[in-house]
Amino acid sequence: MELTEKTIDSREIFKGRIIRVRLDTVRLPNGKEGIREVVEHPGGVAILAIDSEERVLLVRQYRYPFERVMTEVPAGKREPGEPPFITAQRELQEEVGATADTWTELGTLIPSPGCYGETLYLYMAQDLHFGATHPDEDEFLEPLRVPLDEAVRQCMDGTLTDAKTVAAILKGKILREQ
Repeated sequence: MELTEKTIDSREIFKGRIIRVRLDTVRLPNGKEGIREVVEHPGGVAILAIDSEERVLLVRQYRYPFERVMTEVPAGKREPGEPPFITAQRELQEEVGATADTWTELGTLIPSPGCYGETLYLYMAQDLHFGATHPDEDEFLEPLRVPLDEAVRQCMDGTLTDAKTVAAILKGKILREQ
């Protein structure tokens, strides 16, 4: 069965600092037309950083769309043309003041493929060294450390709900057990 949709028309309806929104008219597999709303995003990274005491480095920050403070792994947006690994190194240092001697790729995630065109690159960072943090000027973070097994429990009981955080913690835990 053919599942591909063909773009007939595309128009930008919003262009912001980070995202671009477009409205596309498509030809559906059955020959009819449909409308697709697409949010373009430059992509980002998320880092599961584990210290020498088997604790996960997390940050608490206010997330405006949900009107609440959320707990997440360090993460951030890629700059244009920036390789994901460079973004990961930069974000880990900016958000929690850490650099890592050992990095492991944990794969990629597509957070919401129905309309959101973002790819997230996941990494695990170990053998950490700490210095000063350098968050963006509009970024207010509270760093914390949680034992890895406790972070896994929080993923499973719904305490941690951020998708990139849950995926990175669970993938990292499984990888370390292999």
